Amino acid sequence: MSPLNAIEALRARRSVRGFLSTPVSKQTVEAILADAARSPSASNTQPWRVYVCAGSAREELSAELTALHSLGGGQQQEEYVYYPPVWRDPYLSRRRNVGKALYTLLDIPKGDDAGMQRQYSRNYEFFGAPVGLFFTIERDLGQAAWMDLGMFLQAVMIASLGNGLATCAQQAFARYHRVIRAHLGIPDGEIVVCGMALGHPDPAEPANQLRTEREPVSKFARFVGW
Repeated sequence: MSPLNAIEALRARRSVRGFLSTPVSKQTVEAILADAARSPSASNTQPWRVYVCAGSAREELSAELTALHSLGGGQQQEEYVYYPPVWRDPYLSRRRNVGKALYTLLDIPKGDDAGMQRQYSRNYEFFGAPVGLFFTIERDLGQAAWMDLGMFLQAVMIASLGNGLATCAQQAFARYHRVIRAHLGIPDGEIVVCGMALGHPDPAEPANQLRTEREPVSKFARFVGW
């Protein structure tokens, strides 16, 4: 393997928020998951579980989630704490900056709550992607499994790029885990951590022009002994 190809893949990965309806074969998804399964895990425990939906199964799930979300979500709640209870800098500023950049591309002005809500609801349409993936871990496995799943998620994204496809990891699905369980047969013993849209990116989608910034190494790394 060329080292340059690996670096290029890391640099090319991004969250795509607009997909073409072009189908993706089951065999392609299987190949992506097989390659991603080479991810490291604690003592090779491989704790990740994946539920993949396409076709009518994806459409029916999307329809119910979109309708439920439009009504305010009811009493649905995610099973774990995702965001901090109070935001502070530099994280608050980074979050605001990416939101401003995205909504500017989409021509949604500040204060347009309805427009923001419409855009957010596109999560439950998988941003038009033909394939939806859901990732779970068994709830008794502890923090190591969460770390392992994070590495597996990144591997799925990179393997997708290697197959000419794009992705968007979506924690937004976690709130509706009860609905997702019912549609996909996910046992109660597993935590629905997140979903992911998978497909061919739509070059005409304004949101796909978004390029997020990254801090320089000097801001987040400390070198000792050099």
